[in-house]
Amino acid sequence: MINTNKKPMLLNLLSVLFYGLTTLAPPALAVEITEDTHKTAVSFTTAQLTLASIKVSMLTPKIFARRVYAPGEIKANGYTSYIVSPRTESVVISRHATLGEHVEKDQPLVTLFSESVAAAQANYRVTYSEWQRASKLSKGTLSESLLLKSETDYIAAYSRLTAFGLTKNAIEDIVKNNSSNLGEYTLVAQRGGAVLSDNFSQGQRVTPGEQIMILANEENLWVEARVSPNKKLNLPAGTRAEIEFAGQTYHALVIQEAHTIDPATRTRIVRLSVENKDDSLHSGMFVDVNFQFDTQTAVIAVPETALMRGTDGDWTVFVEDHPGEFEAVEVELGQPLGNYRQIIGIAANTRVVTQGAFFVASEIAKSGFDPHGH
Repeated sequence: MINTNKKPMLLNLLSVLFYGLTTLAPPALAVEITEDTHKTAVSFTTAQLTLASIKVSMLTPKIFARRVYAPGEIKANGYTSYIVSPRTESVVISRHATLGEHVEKDQPLVTLFSESVAAAQANYRVTYSEWQRASKLSKGTLSESLLLKSETDYIAAYSRLTAFGLTKNAIEDIVKNNSSNLGEYTLVAQRGGAVLSDNFSQGQRVTPGEQIMILANEENLWVEARVSPNKKLNLPAGTRAEIEFAGQTYHALVIQEAHTIDPATRTRIVRLSVENKDDSLHSGMFVDVNFQFDTQTAVIAVPETALMRGTDGDWTVFVEDHPGEFEAVEVELGQPLGNYRQIIGIAANTRVVTQGAFFVASEIAKSGFDPHGH
C-alpha cells in the first residue's frame, strides 16, 4: 500500500519527468490542424511556406502540347538518295570513292568493264563516222532515206551508250581518242552526297541492277518511328515531333504514315523528316521520338509532382482555401501533357500547391488525419 502522505511527492516527480522528456524532444515544424464536419486542413505561416519551398499557383485553362513517345531509327532520305549499279553484266576494274566519303555531282565512283559496252562503243564509232560523212555530202548526193538511216543509226548507238550509264563527255571521248580501251566505262555520281555503302571488291563480276554503292544527301534524313497500334493516334502530315539523340534535340515533321502493321515488330511505321545541318545524325542510329499535339480545347493541368495518391488510391491535389491553409481534394486524371497532367474536378482560378505537395501531404499524415476526411 502506498503511503498517502507520499502521494503528492510522487505526482510531482512524475510531472518533472514528463516535463523533462518534452523539453528534450526535437522541435517540430509548428502546423495548425483544423477539423470540421467534412474536411481536414493544414495551415502554414509565410515563413514556413518559404522554408518548405511550397509554391502555390492559380490554375487557369490553357492550350497544352501533349507528347507521345515512340522509338525510332534514322534512315537515308529515299527521295534524295541514289543507288549506283551497272546496267549490264560487268567486272569491277577500280574504285574512285570510299565508304563515308562526301562526293560531288559527276565525280567518278567506279570503273567497270563489259563486253556489251565494248560492242556498243565500237558500233558508236562506226555510226558516228557514217553520220558525219553523210551529213557533209552535198544535197542530192545521198538519198533522203539513206541520210535518215545514217542519222537514226547514230542516235540509236548514242542512246545505247547513255543507257549503259556513260556520260556525254565519255561518249565524246570514244571518237576523239581511238586508243581508248573499249569496254571500260566509269559510273559517276548523279548527285552530291555521302557514300553510305560500297559493298563490292575490285575484280568482282556484278550483274545488271546489282547495288554496288548508295549515295545520300544527309542534310535531310528520314526517321522511321514505330508506334504501338493500340495508341489511336491521328498523325497527319505536318504533325510536329522532337527527335532526341545523345542529349541533343531536333525538330521533325511527319511526312508519311503507314496504314499496315509490321509483321515482325507488330507496330505501324510513321515516317518523319528531320534537318541534319550539323551532320550529327546518320543512317542506322536509334533515336527517341516524341510526337507533339496541342489540346483541342483549353484544359486545366498541373505538374506531375503536384499529384499525390491517397491511402484509398485516389489522386489528390492540395487546394488553398485561405492564405497558408491547404485542403486535400480528390481529382480525376486526364491526358498526359509532357511534364503536366490534365486534372478534372477542380474549378478554374483555384489556387493549388504545384511545388512541395509531398511536404504538405506528410504534415497531414503526421497529424493523424485522413486527407480525404473519411
